Amino acid sequence: MTSQTTVPQIGHLIGGQISATHLRNAYDPGRLDEVVAQVAVGTAQDVDRAVRAAHAAFPGWRDTPVAERVQKLLAAAELVAGSACELAPLLVREHGGVLGEAQTDFALGAGSLQYTVSLAEEFLRPVQFDDEQSFISVEKVPRGVVAAIVPWNMPVVLTMMKLAPALATGNTLVLKPSPFTPAALTLVLHRIADTLPPGVLNVVHGEGDVGAALCGHPLVRKVVFTGGTTTGRKVVEATASTIKNVTLELGGNDPAIVLDDADTDAVLDRMLKGVYTRSGQICFAVKRIYVPRGRYRRFADALCDRVNEYAVGHGLDPQASFGPLNNEAQFKKVLSLLDRTRSSSATLVELGRKLDPSSWDNGYYLLPHVVRDVEHSAPVSCEEQFGPVVPLIAYDDEEQVVSWANDSEYGLCSSVWTTDPDRGLAMARRIEAGSTFINTHSFESLDLRMPFGGIKQSGIGREWSTTGLSAYVEEHAIRRLK
Repeated sequence: MTSQTTVPQIGHLIGGQISATHLRNAYDPGRLDEVVAQVAVGTAQDVDRAVRAAHAAFPGWRDTPVAERVQKLLAAAELVAGSACELAPLLVREHGGVLGEAQTDFALGAGSLQYTVSLAEEFLRPVQFDDEQSFISVEKVPRGVVAAIVPWNMPVVLTMMKLAPALATGNTLVLKPSPFTPAALTLVLHRIADTLPPGVLNVVHGEGDVGAALCGHPLVRKVVFTGGTTTGRKVVEATASTIKNVTLELGGNDPAIVLDDADTDAVLDRMLKGVYTRSGQICFAVKRIYVPRGRYRRFADALCDRVNEYAVGHGLDPQASFGPLNNEAQFKKVLSLLDRTRSSSATLVELGRKLDPSSWDNGYYLLPHVVRDVEHSAPVSCEEQFGPVVPLIAYDDEEQVVSWANDSEYGLCSSVWTTDPDRGLAMARRIEAGSTFINTHSFESLDLRMPFGGIKQSGIGREWSTTGLSAYVEEHAIRRLK
């Protein structure tokens, strides 16, 4: 049945003006016959107009006193938080998550924006030296037009992680939302843009061709992208000819290492929050679990018992533990991985229950899976699943498990689970990752004071904290001889 909810029209925002000439339908991944929004289809010409609008607005925004910029952006954080009640249900119908996950996205987005801009005044204060020979001032200046491309899984917080440091440091912004989650995010951005000078914040919708045009535009001086590693390589290629500064937060295959002294029930209480949230579609979700061989059967049985309690359905159903996958391509990718796993020596265990079996085929639904008796080298262990599937791998000793944890092209996050804090810290320091958590691995693990990002093919650079602010400025050194 088609929803009677009013379908919003989502246009580009360029130079303070909203435009939507060519529109396409966006559908609910949990009710594939329901149109969620009608969204503008962008072109390279739209990108050019947006970048030029941002370029024209840059001198005025750069010269706006930093305290004034901060106040405007703190007010914007209140707008984000205040939009959650109205727009979180729309976001659910775009990305497939449950309502609590959408509300968390808004809350994290508002918090990220508020905290980051609160650092700006101190961060931007010049470092100066004055001696008998000379006066030196090292000043942080904005780069210019920033292009940001964000994914569909947590679009609000991932946008604010870019908008906050870009605008607080005096840059202007052109943002491309994911074509899978354009509506709720853009409506929030329209509200923020209304409080800023025209052209400071611009939004252009579209597919990969729009992203390529944005990354390659000669007036763009920085590109920040969150998404898959394959697309990240294309971003780097598109920016190479004009030598742009790039921040990339890409894929991950995060290991969780359970040590032999860990309490199984306490581990599962916390760990499962980081496995199946958003149907496993989170860059730093737990994607492979290593357990001592002597404790493997007990841990695997306890894990399966917990997961079997999950119920899968539409994100607006209050009984749903998690919702559908976001899009057809990701759905088919996970199905292919499951098929390959079934044909291997591993044991693929399907768990949980369907909330509405009659509508199961009208969405990208998958029940949660646990892969038992699987090798470290198996595809389901080595590839990023980005779905409700987790492999459980037995290990023999600490040297082996550290080697296996680091044996990956990815290095985003990781975790160690133990009752001995010192032992956990010692092992954490041996893991190759941008972040390692001890006795936690979920949204609860994040702290805005911690730089967030990956190593290896999980990315370049960091977001959050003053490290994240640094990515949006150039250092200008001035020296005057006496």
